[in-house]
Amino acid sequence: MAHTYGSCLYHFVFSTRGRIDAIKSEWIFDLWEYMGGIARNSKMSAICIGGIENHAHALIMIPPSVAPAKGIQLIKANSSKWVNETLRPKIPFGWQEGYGVFTIGFSQTAKTREYIMTQAEHHRHTSFEEEYRAFLRKHMIAFEEDYIFD
Repeated sequence: MAHTYGSCLYHFVFSTRGRIDAIKSEWIFDLWEYMGGIARNSKMSAICIGGIENHAHALIMIPPSVAPAKGIQLIKANSSKWVNETLRPKIPFGWQEGYGVFTIGFSQTAKTREYIMTQAEHHRHTSFEEEYRAFLRKHMIAFEEDYIFD
């Protein structure tokens, strides 16, 4: 075959450094849009990005030639730099070092998008820590409780 084609959809989940409520309501949507722009400028497609004050979810289509780790590293590094240089929060902003990444099928796009868009409602009843553990269990990922968070 002369060309490589692929539909690689990844649902990333990651928190702010220390899982503190560092994402301010007055600029939360600007942050999601900026992260989507980073994806577009890096030949990825941001299907949906959202979250709440202490974490983000990103549904990203990444071309087969780009490793998921590289894609999310570009988004996290450039978005935290933008927050610190442009928005200048009182406490320096940063994302946690790690992240969760889960593959999804194209048929799950609408359901995943809806889940991301309703994070505020979801987290009225469930903490980020509970949500993240549930994702790991659902995807049968073994983890050690002592090392799951920063």
